[in-house]
Amino acid sequence: MKKTLKLLFFLALPMTLSGQLTPYSNQYMLNPQAINPAFAGNRGILNLTAFYRKQWVGVKGSPETISLAADIPFSNNKMGLGLNIMNDKLGVTRETQFSSSYAYKIAMKKGTLSFGLSAGLVMTNTAWSDLVVIDPGDEFLLVDSKVFLVPTFSFGTWYAGEKYFAGFSIPRLVGYKFDFEKNKYILNNNMNDYYYQLNTGYLIEISSDLKFVPSVLVSYSPKDKILYDINAHIRMMDRFWVGASYRNDRAFAAMFQVQLTNQIKCAYIYDFDFAKLRTFSSGSHEIMFRYEFRYKVEAISPLNF
Repeated sequence: MKKTLKLLFFLALPMTLSGQLTPYSNQYMLNPQAINPAFAGNRGILNLTAFYRKQWVGVKGSPETISLAADIPFSNNKMGLGLNIMNDKLGVTRETQFSSSYAYKIAMKKGTLSFGLSAGLVMTNTAWSDLVVIDPGDEFLLVDSKVFLVPTFSFGTWYAGEKYFAGFSIPRLVGYKFDFEKNKYILNNNMNDYYYQLNTGYLIEISSDLKFVPSVLVSYSPKDKILYDINAHIRMMDRFWVGASYRNDRAFAAMFQVQLTNQIKCAYIYDFDFAKLRTFSSGSHEIMFRYEFRYKVEAISPLNF
């Protein structure tokens, strides 16, 4: 019985992570495609974006995420294609996701409306042999779990004008959970488990070289409380971004972004949880690197969103 309870304890945290429908990350502020497939191709050029996030530094086995995203417009900017590869590690559980996105764009009078779909696969497994246990002779813990494959789908809409944007998305249409009796993951397609996300923002032009952009992300699930991020950043000469974010589960983030060249952009985000783990963790760190293939003009993109 004790052995079973111990297993449930180690399983509970990874399975909760796998089952959650929205990533605990600020990545969406730098790349909306992370939560909304309708953003694919919105920048008007081919670009590659790499992310690295280390959450709760100082806590052993804390989440670590590496991701690579790419998107490109085609058919005269009427459509967009995107690719996302993400690897999450939490304790002894690793999850790798491969997904592709398709967006269809409709030109409106003052902006562009996009509809997007994403489909992919999630591979997950647990390295039981890496656990430090009381009974090292337990045969069950000496054998790592096999790799499980589950599908993943998402849907979103995105509207962008010259000075404002709005997006709605369901980042994961098919959920999954671990079945202890069958020792495998099973699909859990329950609409009550969906996260519905609304993201919107507005650009205020203070001067030609100084812009202020407030934005908000609201996430709702019937089984969870409403979560919201209140964000704001200042753009200076379209080369430097300084911003901050507050999350209502008592977390704060600070962001700095710089356009190194017309094609290269880098960013750093520091995330601090001042309620749950402040005694044990010095915060979370996230870095971004983006390369934009500007094969026609050598200039910074004029797009605001």
